[in-house]
Amino acid sequence: MLNFLTFLFFLNFLTHGNAQTPVPYPYRSCLSGNFTHNSTYQSNLNLLFSNLSTNGPPRNRFFNTSIGRPPNDAVYGLFQCRGDVTDAVCRTFLATATRDAERLYCPLRKGAVIWYDEIIFRYSDQPFFSTVSSNPSMQLQNTGDIDVDKARFNQLVMSTLRATAAQAANASLVGNFFATQMANFTEDLTLYTLAQCTGDLSNTDCEGCLRQATNSIPSCCSNKRGGRVLLPSCYVRYEVYMFYELTPTNSVPPPATPPLLPSSPPPGERRSSTVLIVAIVAPITVSILLFVVGCCFLRLRAKNRYSAAKEDSVVNEMTTVESLQFDFKTIEAATNKFSEENRLGEGGFGAVFKGRLENGQEIAVKRLSRGSLQGSEEFKNEVMLVAKLQHRNLVRLLGFCLEGEEKILIYEYIPNKSLDFFLFDLEGQRQLDWLKRYKIINGIARGILYLHEDSRLRIIHRDLKASNILLDKDMNAKISDFGMARIIQMDQTQGNTNRIVGTYGYMSPEYAMHGNFSMKSDVYSFGVLVLEILSGKKNNTFYLLDLAEDILTYAWKLWKDGTPLELLDPMLRDNYSRNEVVRCIHIALLCVQEDPNSRPSMASIVLMLNSYSVTLPLPEQPAFFMRSKDNHITMGSDHSTNKSIQFSVNETSISELHPR
Repeated sequence: MLNFLTFLFFLNFLTHGNAQTPVPYPYRSCLSGNFTHNSTYQSNLNLLFSNLSTNGPPRNRFFNTSIGRPPNDAVYGLFQCRGDVTDAVCRTFLATATRDAERLYCPLRKGAVIWYDEIIFRYSDQPFFSTVSSNPSMQLQNTGDIDVDKARFNQLVMSTLRATAAQAANASLVGNFFATQMANFTEDLTLYTLAQCTGDLSNTDCEGCLRQATNSIPSCCSNKRGGRVLLPSCYVRYEVYMFYELTPTNSVPPPATPPLLPSSPPPGERRSSTVLIVAIVAPITVSILLFVVGCCFLRLRAKNRYSAAKEDSVVNEMTTVESLQFDFKTIEAATNKFSEENRLGEGGFGAVFKGRLENGQEIAVKRLSRGSLQGSEEFKNEVMLVAKLQHRNLVRLLGFCLEGEEKILIYEYIPNKSLDFFLFDLEGQRQLDWLKRYKIINGIARGILYLHEDSRLRIIHRDLKASNILLDKDMNAKISDFGMARIIQMDQTQGNTNRIVGTYGYMSPEYAMHGNFSMKSDVYSFGVLVLEILSGKKNNTFYLLDLAEDILTYAWKLWKDGTPLELLDPMLRDNYSRNEVVRCIHIALLCVQEDPNSRPSMASIVLMLNSYSVTLPLPEQPAFFMRSKDNHITMGSDHSTNKSIQFSVNETSISELHPR
């Protein structure tokens, strides 16, 4: 084993050491703060190293954990192997890092960041998970210079690195923030680039970290044949040789440059050169003209076909889910012609029925009412969204039916109905002990995180509420009803609409009042949901009980008074974890803060729910929803401008045009 490690380090020296800035390898930075021998911190650090080494390499070759209790003896650590290395190489360097980090590289230091070519390894006495860390940083350059056309080479480096960083940040797999690319500079010189983030970051945070690293390249590595910027949370690198193991994931053509002017040919060759040029250029020009004309013709024909059959375009746009289309007669037979005894309930856009297919499979059929506000576009939106989503905490779409005025969605049948059937019913509440409620809260959080960060799309649900959370036979939460969901670009943080859709009481103030929606709008709805799950009461129940306040006001007063446990459903009695309940209330109040920027991301929320090593910030006053006797709702806090809009008493999903 020792000989194998020696060979690896020798190989790294030959491949990288001579070319790079003379910095001790592995590259490392020791953090401030010391500990003493045989202290509790050292014991926890040894346990952390053992835990990391034992758990490596998992999926995506990333793992993080913490040992001990804050603030004095807790230690946090993670490793991230490069996306192209094998499990064996990852395991080897992880073993080396955990063996030598404290003993050789940073003895008696409470923290360190260590960069091998194949792995990032870091530990600290301060929590850093799911947070972009830009310090300490390290910049390394290849000592060799580019000899010709330096400006074009620098331009190619930056454009290729930015493309690589964008590809890494938009990775579809959870935590798989890794990408490589290549681009040809000359016939004899190829540029290779790599970008990677640690797996605890969100897509947005990864993008920001890689942007910072990439923007540092010109200051360190202009005109150099290679360079890298190393940050604790991410790094970028480029070389003129292939320094990674994978076949490049993409190829970027070099930016267009003016052709070099040829030297004048001898007089005897000018005539033949002209003939040769004409012979080459003429066919190319004719081919380009024919191609352009052909494209215009095809585009015009496609446009005419669309105008002639607008209704058919709904189905045509669903080519990716054509195999999911059901015949109307099949659905009619499965639901016994949509009989009343098969009716499960009423959704925001129509009735839901239980059905059974010929093969015995039970299904839930959502039949849109003909007077529903959800037309073909909303229907298509829900089909296209849900068909592409696969997560254990999202309801699974089995198919759809679109015939004439009939718009039907076929889902997996969830036997336990929706959360509100249990949460707001005395008999149902008895079935929801604390462990089930805590499991449901975690499931909802993970489902929203998938929508926001981990799916191939970035999706804002816009109608999260108890009736849209279904429970399977094992009481796993499944988010449903995507008719109002909106897709935003991966680099987009928010959107705006004149059409306000959702349910009052769950809608964030900035969305209800101004039509501004974002991922933080869903975070707000999640916070309201958590308070309902904890209390066993609807958001507007407090007003109906003549308390003249909603659940946010009530929870905030209890929090300020130091009696948050009074919010808890009396049905739970003493069968709950006090720490978990208080932490959930704390997280919920962070989610419903008036300023969207103050609300945590879903990635942070999932981490908060599952790790007591994360220190929670103090919540600020939420935006209160005060109801008046004429059923109007005023949104705002003590320091905000109040504005009134009509309140929907029955809390069904509504759709209104908001004047702007």
